[in-house]
Amino acid sequence: MERFEEVASAVRAGIQPDAEERRRLRTAVRELTERAEETIADLSVDADVIQVGSTARGTWTSGDRDIDLFVRFPPDLDREELESFGLKIGHAVLPDGHEEYAEHPYVKGEFDRFDVDFVPCYRVESATNIQSAVDRTPFHTQYLEARLDDELAGEVLLFKQFLKGIGAYGSDLRTKGFSGYLAELLVLEYGSFRGVLEAAAEWTPQVRFDPEDHGTATFHDPLVVIDPTDPERNVAAVLSAENVARLQHYARDLLSKPRESVFFPESPEPLTADDVREFVAERGTTPVAIRFDAPDIVEDQLYPQLQKSLSGVADALSRRGFDVLRSELFADDTAVLFFELSVAERPAIERHDGPPIHVRAHATGFYEKYADSDAYGPFIDGDRYVVEREREFTNGVSFLRSDAVLDAALGVHVESAMKREYDVLSGDEVGALAAEFGTELARYFGPVP
Repeated sequence: MERFEEVASAVRAGIQPDAEERRRLRTAVRELTERAEETIADLSVDADVIQVGSTARGTWTSGDRDIDLFVRFPPDLDREELESFGLKIGHAVLPDGHEEYAEHPYVKGEFDRFDVDFVPCYRVESATNIQSAVDRTPFHTQYLEARLDDELAGEVLLFKQFLKGIGAYGSDLRTKGFSGYLAELLVLEYGSFRGVLEAAAEWTPQVRFDPEDHGTATFHDPLVVIDPTDPERNVAAVLSAENVARLQHYARDLLSKPRESVFFPESPEPLTADDVREFVAERGTTPVAIRFDAPDIVEDQLYPQLQKSLSGVADALSRRGFDVLRSELFADDTAVLFFELSVAERPAIERHDGPPIHVRAHATGFYEKYADSDAYGPFIDGDRYVVEREREFTNGVSFLRSDAVLDAALGVHVESAMKREYDVLSGDEVGALAAEFGTELARYFGPVP
């Protein structure tokens, strides 16, 4: 217990914003709000400005530079007008900002070295009446501001930094981790960072919390935390089973061996092409990779499509007998679907089982299809017809280089990119990926929980 508290205290001291950082934040928020209110007055529109997110709740770590300001409009305002007014106000507040798009467009920019999001939303009566997904965010801030004191905020900081350290922080669709709001609700539930770890170490999914006893809404996720402001929403819906397990592993690890390095891990040294080739030789597997230009779409669209494509191609390989030991995806300027095959070569023929002979119509159809073919058979094995027919692809690389790979379950933008052009690398050739993905390959060949 004493060693854990020593570590927690040292980490907390290193991540809490100091007085000057807090003063600069308050000044920036005040100036941005005043700019927005002046613009709203000139537009003669009924709207107000509020600060939301971790900087509003005091649960931001030192060095985080995010300010989230929402401008709220009446719920009867037309969506097009909301977007138009929101962008006008955002550009007036952040003249050098640019537009990004979530459910609707908003303005993102920089002010006094802070990254600022200026987002329009509806001023609805409750989170159950939202007209846009962002409408519930102010309710999250109100709920937590009423319950988080300085001590609990410090515990949230520890939990967030821990999640960042283990790679499980962020509700984007690349990470599928814990959102800041989810982290805050878990600390409220258990009373401290240590309380969260001790509980998580013993979790048996499905784990369910309902802070405001909303009732019986059913979810099938490994962790269910009913949004206290919206009974129909699971705050942990995006969280993957893998990241729940990751939290459990590192919770047990830190409790048994408290140390600061878990909070601030070092990235592995990038592998060189020669390093990759050495791993390939040692493992005796057949690595293959599909590489293509990464589709120019936002990450929350890109990564689900890459994951779907990775799973689709892995399934297609496995169905053809090329057993996939492990697979991974990488993305930067190019995108890579990486597969390590346990079985890369198959015989020229494959067994194909027909229906049981007593299922007359299907059995007769199968027999007649193959009776005059070049296949071996049909013959009877047990109670069914069987043939041994020529295999379409005898190695995984030939399948990946064929048009048949495009019949796998691919994301729509990935399929378009691959139809334009893609490369297939195999064996030692995958060492060429190290130039762009040396760190990612270091993680692949040096896996940790």
